[in-house]
Amino acid sequence: MTSQRDRIANLESRVEELDATIRGLTEELVDANQRLRELEAEQESNESTEVEEAKTEESKDETDDNDEGTSGLGDDIIVA
Repeated sequence: MTSQRDRIANLESRVEELDATIRGLTEELVDANQRLRELEAEQESNESTEVEEAKTEESKDETDDNDEGTSGLGDDIIVA
């Protein structure tokens, strides 16, 4: 009987250890997922900012090109 009680006690102890391990790993997994979401949001924000900056620069370049082209054409018109 004693060996059966020892065996049960060992099994219960092992179950408690495994349960603690599972809780710890679950907590780490939740933390890792949260950090991934934060990094993805930060990356999306940075990409949005870069896209907006590129659009602004592109728009500025087009405006500069249009201004240069307009001033050149206006000088060549002769009114009779």
